[in-house]
Amino acid sequence: MKFLKYFALFISTLAIGAYIAYQKFPVNPPIKVSSSAYEGGLNINGLQMPEGFKIDVYADSIENARAMCLSPKGTLFVGTRSKGNVYAIVDTDKDGRGDKKYTLLTGGNMPNGVALKDGDLYVAEVNRILRFKDIENHLDNPGKPEIVYDQYPTETHHGWKYIAFGPDGRLYVPVGAPCNICESEESIFASITSMNSDGTDMRIEHEGIRNTVGFDWHPTTGELWFTDNGRDWMGDEEPECEINKATTKKQHFGYPYCHQGDKQDPEFGVGKSCADYIPPVLKMGPHTAPLGMEFYTKTNFPAEYQNDAFVARHGSWNRKEKIGYDIVRVHQKEDGTYERLPFISGWLSADKSEVWGRPVDMELMPDGSMLISDDYADAIYRVYYSK
Repeated sequence: MKFLKYFALFISTLAIGAYIAYQKFPVNPPIKVSSSAYEGGLNINGLQMPEGFKIDVYADSIENARAMCLSPKGTLFVGTRSKGNVYAIVDTDKDGRGDKKYTLLTGGNMPNGVALKDGDLYVAEVNRILRFKDIENHLDNPGKPEIVYDQYPTETHHGWKYIAFGPDGRLYVPVGAPCNICESEESIFASITSMNSDGTDMRIEHEGIRNTVGFDWHPTTGELWFTDNGRDWMGDEEPECEINKATTKKQHFGYPYCHQGDKQDPEFGVGKSCADYIPPVLKMGPHTAPLGMEFYTKTNFPAEYQNDAFVARHGSWNRKEKIGYDIVRVHQKEDGTYERLPFISGWLSADKSEVWGRPVDMELMPDGSMLISDDYADAIYRVYYSK
């Protein structure tokens, strides 16, 4: 009997260990490769990636595709900014391409952000959060969404929002600065806020953030990482945009007093010290407009990509020589610091004169592939690794 007792304990320990290992490094389903080559008009063959990576078009004609979220059943929800629509895309034949599009919302007020919780779809407009209950059972007729919260500012300058549910179950919602550079009397601006899923207990989490349109939580530390777009009209080469991380509650990241961690603003930085604010983890280049970011937690990509952050640099709009228009990888070096590595480029021509795509957001698929939205080419790409 004692032998059986210890044997059962041994088997139980093995099972627990296997479960923990699976949670940390889950075994993904086999990569889906579409049976036919993409025959549309997008120049995906001109995109450059590290050796072994492949790219396909998951869906095209998705006008102004911006922020994305994926349901456990595989439904991809896509917000827009200028179009005012929210879409649902379904791969009905399971071939690795979305072939069915539903339009859930039209005429929205910059409904950029989308997030899922308990089967409900949350949509962020400029001044309010909407909710479609039990959305996947009502894709054909989603009805009118309920208003969860409607007390955010109505200013549209940096008013579009990326949203996501954090590890604490709260919905995180940024509020951009209502200007290029200014010092607002209202503390809600240039912040990241959070609230309960029912809209109660809205509070400011962090301040001094000019305009974040993408964030994620580190898979091992649980820290909130976010992109931030630097101010304009200080020249082509400054300030640099940022990747930041919040290590404690209620931190201030410098705006409008200090940019890129070490550059005082010529107007609002007078009498201030950059040492009083949280510096970025990594500078992302001047006017590159980093938007979506996602930590890679699957196993299709090579092991060295595990837990790296991928960032969509949407690209400059007011710089003499264009910059950005790519996906970069944020990798931690052996000394603990971070470096920016190229991942996908080619949406900007080699002579930097023409642009055919602008990446916005990323979402990981169950098989370990990565979806990338593009609001300029109206497309969603799918990237995977295949030896």
